Amino acid sequence: MERYQKYIQPVATCFAFALLPNHFHFLIKIKDENVLQPLYKVATGKNTNGDWQPGFVIKQWSHLLNSYAKSFNSVYHRKGALFIDAIRRIAVNQESDLCNVAFYIHKNPVHHGFCKKISDWKWSSYNSIISQKPTLIERTTVLEWFGGTDRFIFYHNQPVELKTTTAFEI
Repeated sequence: MERYQKYIQPVATCFAFALLPNHFHFLIKIKDENVLQPLYKVATGKNTNGDWQPGFVIKQWSHLLNSYAKSFNSVYHRKGALFIDAIRRIAVNQESDLCNVAFYIHKNPVHHGFCKKISDWKWSSYNSIISQKPTLIERTTVLEWFGGTDRFIFYHNQPVELKTTTAFEI
């Protein structure tokens, strides 16, 4: 998450995440062009022109993954690639789908058998969203999607098998 904060937080707003032993999920919104332009200029020394935003944001993810792989390889005395697949991303175009996507992300550790309950997985945004502690997650926005903390918890207490949508399978 420190690498996320360094590389991704400047370019995206995070609404939900889950870090698992073999993959991760983030629900993010790329920040507005007026926020990204100065970052792009500092990072590249170039002015923005054309379709620069997607490549710039992907480059930030690349920096995060490369940094993590180098650190992991150093700690475990290994060499070579750490990640098999490239980043896969899915656009969420309907505001009504945001609750389902957040639930999908939070249920993923249960779905893959890493824990029994969503609230048991400490490497997701679920507990950050229901707590009052400071967080990098856009807690207020997420809770508004669900209609408040109680409804967020109720929605997430459904059986994990519910609301499985193949459109969000990655």
